[in-house]
Amino acid sequence: MSELVFSKWRARLWPIHHQELRKIIPLLLMKFLISLNYALLTGMKDAMVVTAQGGGAEVIPVLKGWGVLPVAILAAFLYAKLSMRLRQTTLFAIILFSFLSLIALYGYVLYPNMDALSPHHSADALQAWFGEGRGQHWVAVYRNWIPSLFFIMAELWGSFAIFILFWGFTSQIHTLSEAKRTYTLYIAAGDLASIAAGRMLVHYSQVSPQFLNSLQSITFAILVFGLIIFVLYQWLVRRVLPAGWDTAPLLATGTSTQKALSFRKSLVHLFSSKYVLCLAVMVISVGLTVNMIEVSWKASLKLLYPDIIQYQAYMGTVTSLVGTVALITVLLIGGGLIRYLGWFVSALLTPAVIGVSGVLFLGLILLYRTESTWFFGMQVPLTMIVLVGAVQQVAAKVMKYSFFDSTKEMAFIPLSPEEKTKGKAAVDVVSSRLGKSGASWLQVGLLDLVGTGSILSISHFLLPVLVIAVVGWIYAIKTLRPAVAASEALQ
Repeated sequence: MSELVFSKWRARLWPIHHQELRKIIPLLLMKFLISLNYALLTGMKDAMVVTAQGGGAEVIPVLKGWGVLPVAILAAFLYAKLSMRLRQTTLFAIILFSFLSLIALYGYVLYPNMDALSPHHSADALQAWFGEGRGQHWVAVYRNWIPSLFFIMAELWGSFAIFILFWGFTSQIHTLSEAKRTYTLYIAAGDLASIAAGRMLVHYSQVSPQFLNSLQSITFAILVFGLIIFVLYQWLVRRVLPAGWDTAPLLATGTSTQKALSFRKSLVHLFSSKYVLCLAVMVISVGLTVNMIEVSWKASLKLLYPDIIQYQAYMGTVTSLVGTVALITVLLIGGGLIRYLGWFVSALLTPAVIGVSGVLFLGLILLYRTESTWFFGMQVPLTMIVLVGAVQQVAAKVMKYSFFDSTKEMAFIPLSPEEKTKGKAAVDVVSSRLGKSGASWLQVGLLDLVGTGSILSISHFLLPVLVIAVVGWIYAIKTLRPAVAASEALQ
């Protein structure tokens, strides 16, 4: 239908009918603002936990593996319970204003009084008990419990605001035809938000040398954006959507729960199907490699920019760059390149880029730590390591968003309807958790085993893990190739 109505470039860049504008434009603004808040929160949370007293990038895997994961599971459980009792509009308001209240509490009450509220004396005693350089990442979480809570809250905003508040809402009010035409636009809105957030982080870092002023300015902006999100949502509910669309609780009919698999059943199904297991290997590998390299890069970034303002400004620049490259890729390259190269080559692009750039980055760290003069007769500059790491981060995230996510979903096509339902549940429930949390558990375990307080000192362990994960990832893709190729031939 859209191909007959729109010109080639109109169909690619703006495939929206005039009568759809009342619904699509508010949704685009919602996606932009929700993603903008997430990018702002992410830029601040990393800067705060990495540069805090006794902190560092080593704190990130502790918080992700032992903080974010259990809190996310608890929050998901509470959400499921509330979904069976409350209307969707009520649930939307509860989630949104709960987050906004916590953000306001942090920016205007907790952080300004952080020194008085932080247990420095008991943290010092705990560090003395552990010994110099040992358990420092655990003590830092305890000492800096206020930034740690902010980190967890910011991570949960991504899960709940983006995936539940936005995508959950749009999936209920879109037809299949609308979804096919608007999905790329919503992704592009998120990329634009990353560009804007990066510029905002850099701007507030430059206008004020005091991080508190920067934090409160950004906090105020996040609260304003949150209120606009709520107004847009209410306008859609009251002026655009048909009356009575929200007359029952989200899970009252039981359809969602009937399709969902428990964690145990998902695990059983995962190992009972070689095809689904290969999909799981792909998802685990991307989560493991991206998160593992990201922490090492943030550790090297702290060495170069130990000041929180400088750290936040650099992170803002990288955030804008990710958004810019991802936007260009999504609108002009992504889907067309996948159709041109085919599934197999497109699927191999992500592990190839992450593997090569990751090995290069970790290799430079090893040369830097051993004080090798391999680099033109001198030691590898720290600025070069940070720059290569930044390029790696941009490339990895763009490849994931533009190629990995699409090729992963395409790999489900050869499965039967029942296998698709069970397979997606197994991959989404088990593999995504194991990938991200697995990277965190691995890094924390190595830090404790080696007895070090620096993530960079375990790079020689992480390098072979990266290679093994990428090789397993490529093998999984080769295993899936025949079935996906047969499915492509039928299209």
